[in-house]
Amino acid sequence: MIFISNTLSLNDEEVDISAIRAQGAGGQNVNKVSSAIHLRFDIKASSLDDFQKERLLASKDSRMTKEGVLVIKAQQFRTQEKNKLAAIERLQQFILEGTYVNKTRRPTKPSKNAQHKRTDQKTQRGQTKVLRGKVDL
Repeated sequence: MIFISNTLSLNDEEVDISAIRAQGAGGQNVNKVSSAIHLRFDIKASSLDDFQKERLLASKDSRMTKEGVLVIKAQQFRTQEKNKLAAIERLQQFILEGTYVNKTRRPTKPSKNAQHKRTDQKTQRGQTKVLRGKVDL
């Protein structure tokens, strides 16, 4: 079970994890050990609700295929376990960011008391400026 948030979780069967050989430097070890992780998550076949699926499919992520499959490749670490955790963490982050809905903004008005205070301060400021003027004798 992969926990995304308090209310959202995925079954292990929904995520396809396979080990592949990592790219880049590493000497002889990189040729022998399959330490990189290839994670595939089919959004259309997942247990997410329709609204969440639409939000995730609408994202312009380069890791998403045309068929709606998210492909994450993790090869940052030397061990397979750490790469697996990193891939699952990236999947959690992708789903959280994709399904987050901003709160609707409600326009507010200043209270009557705040409006009166503001106008009183303006008139008082104006009076002090008038007093700075030339004195007529």
